[in-house]
Amino acid sequence: MPGNHELIMYWSEEDRSFIVEVPELPGCMADGATQSEALTNAQRVIEEWIATATALGRKIPKANGN
Repeated sequence: MPGNHELIMYWSEEDRSFIVEVPELPGCMADGATQSEALTNAQRVIEEWIATATALGRKIPKANGN
């Protein structure tokens, strides 16, 4: 189950969208046309990242964004 992972959100002029990075989960990023959409997409990507890492037997970094 996803924890309170730190999220970094910024506007990308190049992509014309909001980008959300999850620094605790390497390579975990999402985007969206609005802040709300980007956060919703980030939640889905975090869940997928954790499910994939679990299936591969990899360690899941602890959520530090409390």
